[in-house]
Amino acid sequence: MPTLLGFDYGTHKIGIAVGQTLTGTANPLCTLANLKFKPDWTRIEKLIQEWRPDALIVGHPFEMTDREANHAAAAKKFSRQLHGRFTLPVHLVDERLTTREAWSQITDEANKDLTKVDAYAAKLILETWLTG
Repeated sequence: MPTLLGFDYGTHKIGIAVGQTLTGTANPLCTLANLKFKPDWTRIEKLIQEWRPDALIVGHPFEMTDREANHAAAAKKFSRQLHGRFTLPVHLVDERLTTREAWSQITDEANKDLTKVDAYAAKLILETWLTG
C-alpha cells in the first residue's frame, strides 16, 4: 500500500499531509515554518524518514482563470528540490481553492485550530491527486 506525502508550499510555511493509495484518503500532519524563506529541510527529511513515502505531491498554484499564480514558480522550484534531495517521484497537482476549503473545514470544527489550515490544505491537495 503506497504511502504519499503532500505539501502545500508557501514562502512562510509549508503544510504537510500523509495519505495512502488503498483508501485514497489523507490526514493532515503538520505545518513547518520556513527558515529565512527556505524550507526546513531537516524536519522535512525527518518526516520522509518516518513515513517512507513512495512519492511526494506538491500543490501547483493556479488562478481561477487557469493561469499559474504568481507563486507557482516557487512551488515548482520546491518540487524540484524535493526530487533532487530525496530522489523520490514528485508530482504537481492543481491546488486551486484548497486553502479556502481548508479554512471552511477548520472553522466548522468544534476545536478551531487555525494553525492547522496549511496541513489541511496539504491533505486536500493529496486527496485531489489520489482521486485524480
